[in-house]
Amino acid sequence: MTAFPLSGPGSALDEELARAELYGLLSVLYYAPPSAELLEQLRLAATEAPAAGALLEEPWRALVGLAREMTPEAVHGEYNILFGGIGKPEVYLYGSHFLSGFLNEKPLARLRSDLLELELARAEDMSETEDHIAYLCEVMRYLIAADAQAEHQLKRQQEFFARHLQPWAGLLCDAIQAHPGARFYAALALLTRHFMDVEAQGFDMPG
Repeated sequence: MTAFPLSGPGSALDEELARAELYGLLSVLYYAPPSAELLEQLRLAATEAPAAGALLEEPWRALVGLAREMTPEAVHGEYNILFGGIGKPEVYLYGSHFLSGFLNEKPLARLRSDLLELELARAEDMSETEDHIAYLCEVMRYLIAADAQAEHQLKRQQEFFARHLQPWAGLLCDAIQAHPGARFYAALALLTRHFMDVEAQGFDMPG
């Protein structure tokens, strides 16, 4: 995990590494409650970017601040309230829910088709379906890290993002931020929203 994601001007390789690491962090935090070790890493992370006005500085500072303030037990409990529990969760983390209103629908089938073309498959020990936000962030991390300088990989990133993340990530962030019990995850949703906006703008820029 970088001390500060997307912290400012640098080499193209540095920026790609920062993108991959931030996707990786989002994947871990959405997949399960963070471990005490991960929260400690967040507590020790820098909250000021090296360059004034750097991207994501404010939402990153808010997330780190809450990691410092809250106990691992409190963050764990919040995760379970929002995304866990028995039966219907209060906030779904699956793209099909936001895109079709139901789980395991056509958006998931389209995603699986695209993953097959990318020669990617869900790990056998993963119980969630592939349209879970954590899985999608991990796919983006993989696509970025696979070859940060290959033009065709950038095109794959753009297509995957536009098809499977951009249409519903903002709706997920809305649902999390609207939940009265969300603190740490409201901050994570804010960071996610800003990061997705940065990604969308970056993909729209001419090469």
